[in-house]
Amino acid sequence: QAQLVESGGGLVRSGESLTLSCVASEDIFKNYAMGWYRQAPGQRVQVATISVDGRMTYGNFVKGRFTISRDNAKNTIYLQMNSLKPEDRAVYYCRGGRNWSSWGQGTQVTVSP
Repeated sequence: QAQLVESGGGLVRSGESLTLSCVASEDIFKNYAMGWYRQAPGQRVQVATISVDGRMTYGNFVKGRFTISRDNAKNTIYLQMNSLKPEDRAVYYCRGGRNWSSWGQGTQVTVSP
């Protein structure tokens, strides 16, 4: 049974918005920080993280455009992405668990010029 399941990716135009969702198992959601990573051709990079008590961190390239949040009633984290750019095109992954060991399957985000 998958412990992290992402959804919400798609194709948008430059300047538009998308919201990604990640439903986590109860164990992961209630006990560990979670985060979003993305992978274009190359390595995965951290986009944003959120702790169990709601503290957030962001990658420098986000620059106020993205917001990570969590819904404790739904065991879900979100990534609200505004002002998307073509360079934001990537597969976005949810991550969490002990030692950050669990990954979701990924969701594709494509931004056209």
